[in-house]
Amino acid sequence: MKRFTFPAIMSAALAAAFPMMSLAQGFGEDFMMNWDLNEDGQVTQDEVQERRGDLFYMFDADEDGRLNDEEYATFDETRALDRQMHLEEYGMTAGPGAGNGPQGQPKLGKGPQAQQARNGFAAGIDQVQGSMTRLANDLDGNGVVTREEFVGNGAQWFSRMDRDQNGLITLDDFGQ
Repeated sequence: MKRFTFPAIMSAALAAAFPMMSLAQGFGEDFMMNWDLNEDGQVTQDEVQERRGDLFYMFDADEDGRLNDEEYATFDETRALDRQMHLEEYGMTAGPGAGNGPQGQPKLGKGPQAQQARNGFAAGIDQVQGSMTRLANDLDGNGVVTREEFVGNGAQWFSRMDRDQNGLITLDDFGQ
């Protein structure tokens, strides 16, 4: 199993934009770097499930195959800190509370370029962030997320990320 540090994995979710690229393109590049395990330019559902398994393993401190309240709180806190770090890399300011603007959108200013960046950022970041929450992964509603729930739920997320529905996630799925 290929092991990565949490920031390396979550940077796929909160990617730093490359100069002269839209945030969506920067997100796509970083996503591919972290989730394309065999580096062939495409992410398969198997790769997503393997990476989600890696994430689960990192936070299952007692190795019982379940993320309990304390373990999920650590996961949530780590994601929030990593998100803030990447917001700063993007040069975005954080709003009150959770570090976001209205409806969880980063504060980017006004104008067409800011709106394009906001849309690109939201399209990628929110897809990945939303797929990591307890609410999204506690499929039986018992308050505990099992490895099977967390890894298996990657299929729904993969389908949403695969915008052209060709069974692969590529840079084309991230748009401009």
